[in-house]
Amino acid sequence: MSSFDLTLKLFLQLTIILAACRLVGILGRYIGQTQVVSEMIAGVLLGPSLFGLLAPAAQEWLFPQRAILEVGSATASITHPSMAILYAVSQVGLVLYMFLVGLEFNSELILGKLKSAGLVSGAGILVPFSLGCVAALSLSGTGELFRPGISPGMAALYLGASMSITAFPMLARIIFEKGIAGTRLGTLALAAGSLDDAIAWCLLAVVLASIKGSTSIAILAVGGGILFACFMIFVGKPLFRVFARATVRDDGVSRGTLLSVLLILMMAAWFTDVIGIYAVFGAFLTGVAMPRGRFATEVRGHLEYLTTTFLLPIFFVYSGLNTRIGLLDSLALWGLTALIFLLAVAGKGIACTLAARLSGESWRESLAIGTLMNARGLMELIILNIGLQEGILTPVLFTIMVMMAVLTTLMASPLFEMIYGRHLARSRLEAAGAAVATP
Repeated sequence: MSSFDLTLKLFLQLTIILAACRLVGILGRYIGQTQVVSEMIAGVLLGPSLFGLLAPAAQEWLFPQRAILEVGSATASITHPSMAILYAVSQVGLVLYMFLVGLEFNSELILGKLKSAGLVSGAGILVPFSLGCVAALSLSGTGELFRPGISPGMAALYLGASMSITAFPMLARIIFEKGIAGTRLGTLALAAGSLDDAIAWCLLAVVLASIKGSTSIAILAVGGGILFACFMIFVGKPLFRVFARATVRDDGVSRGTLLSVLLILMMAAWFTDVIGIYAVFGAFLTGVAMPRGRFATEVRGHLEYLTTTFLLPIFFVYSGLNTRIGLLDSLALWGLTALIFLLAVAGKGIACTLAARLSGESWRESLAIGTLMNARGLMELIILNIGLQEGILTPVLFTIMVMMAVLTTLMASPLFEMIYGRHLARSRLEAAGAAVATP
């Protein structure tokens, strides 16, 4: 295809993606779902699971997965150029979004709730990780779920890490939307969720380093990642205070300041990609190291809408294009899907609920925390796409895990509203009534 044809197809792809996300988002609001959940579902619907089922020729033309490359008399199947471009655009959106997540990350929450958050987070890591490892060891020999060459140990590490993740951005969004960020529940959930994801990402880095199969590559990934994190925390963080001073001096974040931030962000993403622990790590740590206050607020104002409404949906749809529900063509595979879902709920939802109760929370608040921690969302899709790209899991297991991620995320908002949202609204109404009645 010529560059002109690729550009035309890209614009049409983006039009369809944004229209689908908008439509599903409108429908999702009627059943109490967040935009993030709706975009996850839209991605699956645009893939082979629905669009490809109803109009296979149109779906294959719009989102072609493979192209035939002819070299002399030989031919080879490669990723279609239009999908490679779409993937690259989705990665830019993902890097910007993970930077914004890091920018909202509040380490003081963890310090303030270290004991309770550690207990909840520990349960939310150890239990699902153990269950994921057991499931992987039981299933790794079938050849249907993991690629050839992936040892049972590697399979166990990967599935354990992917079962341990929490949808921290979604958890934070629900807490802020409900206005409980400063409450005991909100603080504990945010602290536990952030600590949980930080540990899960470290586990994933170890998994990726192990899968590389070379000691030097593993040392580069793990050692380079540690050095990068230390540099960002102990060197970058003090240096980046210049952006806060520039914001005060310029009475806002200027174009020059924003350009400098983006330059650092892209360099960090490139570096962590080069050492083998993926761009999302660099993006997140860059956000964590940036100053807070007015600078962070204005940077979010400049980047958030474009990232969340335009770029990030592309990543969701790209994930959906790799999700083929038709691959689950037997009762055994559907039974396995149900088992993975139950293990996910038991490992995160139930374990975190009990841990929160042990830390002194009421049953209502413990159930609310367990519900929020059980959602996987965007973070799960990132891990799954990395696994697929690295040749760890097959499209069958990818589909099973995406369905688990969608279902656990789908549950979060309605269950939280039923368990805690109505109680919160009633408490505020009673407080307002008491205030009016007071002379």
